[in-house]
Amino acid sequence: MATQIKFGTSGWRAVMAEEFTFANVHRAVRGIARYVSSQGSHGNKVQIIVGRDPRFLGESFSATAADILSSYGITPLVIAEPAPTPTISYAVIQSKADGAINFTASHNPPEYNGIKFSTPDGAPALPEVTQAIEREIAAFDANPRATRAGAQTESQSQSQFQSQSQSIDPRRMYLSRLRELVDLDVIKKSGVKIAFDPMWGAARGYSDAFLREAGVTVATVHNTRDVLFGGHAPEPDDHLLEDLRHKMREMGAGIGIATDGDADRFGIVDEDGTFLQPNYIIALLFDYLVETRGWRNGVGKSVATTNLINALAERHKIELHETPVGFKYIGELIKQDKILIGGEESAGLSIRKHVPEKDGVLAGLLCCEMVARRGASLGKQLANLFAEVGSFYPLRENFRLTPEVKQKFTEKLRRDPSEFHGIKVASVVRTDGLKLVLAGGSWVCYRLSGTEPVVRVYSEARSREELAKLSGAAKAWIFD
Repeated sequence: MATQIKFGTSGWRAVMAEEFTFANVHRAVRGIARYVSSQGSHGNKVQIIVGRDPRFLGESFSATAADILSSYGITPLVIAEPAPTPTISYAVIQSKADGAINFTASHNPPEYNGIKFSTPDGAPALPEVTQAIEREIAAFDANPRATRAGAQTESQSQSQFQSQSQSIDPRRMYLSRLRELVDLDVIKKSGVKIAFDPMWGAARGYSDAFLREAGVTVATVHNTRDVLFGGHAPEPDDHLLEDLRHKMREMGAGIGIATDGDADRFGIVDEDGTFLQPNYIIALLFDYLVETRGWRNGVGKSVATTNLINALAERHKIELHETPVGFKYIGELIKQDKILIGGEESAGLSIRKHVPEKDGVLAGLLCCEMVARRGASLGKQLANLFAEVGSFYPLRENFRLTPEVKQKFTEKLRRDPSEFHGIKVASVVRTDGLKLVLAGGSWVCYRLSGTEPVVRVYSEARSREELAKLSGAAKAWIFD
């Protein structure tokens, strides 16, 4: 039986040589090609960008995709070197392409690979698009001899690949866009030193080169290609940034910035080595952009992201948009220019008039600008925010469930409780999963994973002591 190819929140991901095989890549790309062919082009010819991160066999998967697209009369615009996901998104918009196929598993461990599909607006494909692609995959599996109008056989495409495929390098174009969004003069004049960790990923030669060309002192770690990412997931999380901290101490850096494997996520380390969780970075940048850009058209956050943003939105009198988890929903708000910044607690953000896709490169650079202009550490800036609107302490935990516990808990999630471990439930939010807002402002949100027997639990309280109690209650509520 053929592997079911299902596109989740950020595309299709699987372990290489198990489910992520050349045969299944053929099926996935054919599904995309059939879908794109059925839509018709908004230009003279149908063009799809093909990009990748530095993972094992990325070049081969890209060449395979180019061949298949060519067989459907689609011109592949191939990015030869690994490229950040936001760079690919920006290239789609600027080249007026009909979408992009990006071979990446983002921050997943090195044995994984994946495919992200972006639509012509540069945004992650919405569920209606990925479901249509899945139907096309199933249709081809059921009847491989049937082809869309204009499609040729793969053997025909082989001889035409060189003439149909075009090579593009969007790096300079993307960095030029960043110069319009980030105040490099402020960073340079401040004299702040910056350490950068691309985690062996796609942002190598992006953030560091961008700063260095402007005369900023910057040093890097993990700046070579390693398809094993140092033996762990290329995730810019607290416990994986020790080498960045060491480099910061060595050079006296005022900030450390990091990106994940495909550079759509960020990790930020303060001058004293403290890791600032993404919830706080999004809130700080929201406040900073209102102050320095004067933008006031709204703020977007997922339902699982800190309510510090809610408090800041109220303080600044700016409309708040709360979305389901998945950056594609934030991306829609950016496309409609409804928000000045949008972010998720899982380290994804973008800003007004930029790509409707997570941009870890931009996030890090804006943090550098914020530290430089305000002349204060991130920890001091966060303390100032807490002094203005109160303190917020968010937490995310994952719990594995046995089939029996999962079945019982799934039933429990369908009910609207009036109290939670003796605390009155002020409101029940079902934007995504079950979110219980408690009297006093604390909250807990439960989301069942669609791919594994795991429940993701997000909780937030107004003090560390209260958070410890809430976390215990949140876990007990699952297994009671």
